[in-house]
Amino acid sequence: MNAMLKPEYQLRPMQTGDLDGVMEIEPTIYSHPWTRGNFADSLNSGHSAWVLTLNDVIIGYALMMMVLDEAHLLNISVAKPYQKQGWGRVLLEHMIEKARHYKALNMFLEVRPSNVSAIALYENIGFNEMSIRRKYYPAPNGGREDAVLMGLAL
Repeated sequence: MNAMLKPEYQLRPMQTGDLDGVMEIEPTIYSHPWTRGNFADSLNSGHSAWVLTLNDVIIGYALMMMVLDEAHLLNISVAKPYQKQGWGRVLLEHMIEKARHYKALNMFLEVRPSNVSAIALYENIGFNEMSIRRKYYPAPNGGREDAVLMGLAL
């Protein structure tokens, strides 16, 4: 019988020294990526920020802001070569666990309607569409794209 080896991954708090690795990923997966300053500001603000590493290489990250008893998922990303392999779920489940640790009652996020695979993951975890935020995101064509506001009761 063959035993499958589980890849050695780690979830750990994001540090300033991780920003180079994060910035290698961010512009490759978004048409309007966060800047290094956006990530630094989140870290300086004390947001819950995590990196997912595989064999000591950053392959994903997530950032969450707590507002009273609400968790707001600000960014959750997996490098392209590692997408559709379950790493997004690993990150999302970790952030949900952290939100519960912080005593959040609900978690919220925005997602582009065009990001069908992310929406499928969120719905599979139990998120529900709450509303549409019209013209929320800048679009690659210079226009604007709506955002789907999703929520999860914790």
